[in-house]
Amino acid sequence: MTSDAGTTWRELLADTAVLLGNAQDARFVCEHAAGLDAVEFAAALGETVAQRMGVHVRDMVQRRLAGEPLQYVLGRWAFRHLDLLVDARVLIPRPETELVAQVALDAARTVQPTRVVVDLGTGSGAIGLSLAHELPLTGTTVWLTDVSGDALNVARANLAGIGRNGANVRVVQGDWFAALPDELRGTVDVMVANPPYVAEGDGEVEDVVAQHEPHIALFSGNDGLHAIRAIAAGVRDWLRPGGVLILEIGHQQGAAVRDVLVAHGLSNVQIRRDLAGRDRIAIATA
Repeated sequence: MTSDAGTTWRELLADTAVLLGNAQDARFVCEHAAGLDAVEFAAALGETVAQRMGVHVRDMVQRRLAGEPLQYVLGRWAFRHLDLLVDARVLIPRPETELVAQVALDAARTVQPTRVVVDLGTGSGAIGLSLAHELPLTGTTVWLTDVSGDALNVARANLAGIGRNGANVRVVQGDWFAALPDELRGTVDVMVANPPYVAEGDGEVEDVVAQHEPHIALFSGNDGLHAIRAIAAGVRDWLRPGGVLILEIGHQQGAAVRDVLVAHGLSNVQIRRDLAGRDRIAIATA
């Protein structure tokens, strides 16, 4: 990789693209090292690369070539309107989860004048912080829970980045509902979760995912439904009458999840599909 004195960003970008075999990844790496957005970086292509920036690019390229996901290499990733810190302590935010957040946002917006939202197993905080960011400042309370203290440290760092709406957010540690204070029982308007839903030993899981992303956030028993059953079993104690549960689910789990939700007394169960036409979101009412 060329990174000698006098190397321009155009030259380093070209070298990086060759090494990574991916022009888009190379662009992300170089923009990140330069501390510039896409428009600013395009204007700076003819500028000389500072030594520390060239070293940063080289380090990121080495990590990427070793198989680390691009999002972890960059240490950040976009989710809806947020730029989130992400690392190996949390799942990488994915486009399908943005759809889950939108469904939760739509449900919360129908509740007036105040609304209580809980993001169970928040990880990076992607869903819950998006709701806090996009819902009205007045009258909104968002709870973020996770059993992992490491994940909550990431969520807290991301909370600091959403500005004044962060005042509406409460962060608590515990296993599903055990994290919540008793006074929330029967008062929650919207409960949303992207729980682990992959079956142990699922051959469809990409190696890069299995090797780098936290297993506690991915795998959930022999059929992938252990966490969903736990949530379904307890959620009616926490939702108000008419409150809504929204879950991200596996692309072949629609029928099974519907059965679980109905068996635990939830009503108006819907299974919605993602942009690829696959089962992705379960919605039910208390």
